[in-house]
Amino acid sequence: MFMKSVNIEQIIKKTIKQIKIPKNKKILIALSGGKDSALVAYFLKKFEYKIEGFHINLGMGKYSQDCLKSVQELGELLGIKIYYYNIKDEMGSSMCYIRSAVQEKHSTRGLKNCAICGVIKKWILNKEAKKIKDVSLIATGHNLDDECQTFLMNIFKGSPELSANTGVITRNIENEKFIPRIKPLFYVPEDKIREYTKEKKLPVVYEKCPCAIDSYRIQVRKFMNTLKTGKKLNLIKNFEKLYPLIERKKDSRMKFCKICNEPSRKNICKKCELVEV
Repeated sequence: MFMKSVNIEQIIKKTIKQIKIPKNKKILIALSGGKDSALVAYFLKKFEYKIEGFHINLGMGKYSQDCLKSVQELGELLGIKIYYYNIKDEMGSSMCYIRSAVQEKHSTRGLKNCAICGVIKKWILNKEAKKIKDVSLIATGHNLDDECQTFLMNIFKGSPELSANTGVITRNIENEKFIPRIKPLFYVPEDKIREYTKEKKLPVVYEKCPCAIDSYRIQVRKFMNTLKTGKKLNLIKNFEKLYPLIERKKDSRMKFCKICNEPSRKNICKKCELVEV
């Protein structure tokens, strides 16, 4: 997948070819305001795919304001329609307040900021994307570093089966209530994404989320930053070789949450487990 000099455009083209995306299918891009999702939008637009954007305003002060501005500017630059979800308006509170309430409610579980935020954002994205006409796929900005971190985290936790649905396209059972996710940057290293978006002067917020201060992922990221791109790619290649074994461990049944009726691994989805129960 990699050449001696990393050519981002060629890598993304090969990845998209692997996913086999029809040009007539609408792709909804989860736009955070950061470099990764901005690059996904940039290339899918360049490759003439049918795309729209979706942004969740987390209500986290200046950081969220800057992210919103970046997404709006990107939409204007690329000429794409963007849908906006304001978490304060829709859920009654900012992500900071929701997260604090969840942590207080489940104080014995040691839930980290990023874990709670990630669960809620995934739930919002799938739920709201189904309301948008003709959306066939959701594209996210997960890159090579992100995927290596996730795989290692699941190994360290002794739960490799949690990686069973990951890949350049989600491996969940097909169901009308779940929109498949694709990851065009799956094989692209994070440092090259930063370089490319700066070179193209894309409207991007490069600062990390101010609440991402205590996550297990940050600890794993520090380790991953000591590895060269080739080592990271080898890790992902080995994951792909192991996938048939990991797949045997996953529950292949598609369930639906008894509270919100969204797809879930259990009778109650993670979001409702944290926020509703």
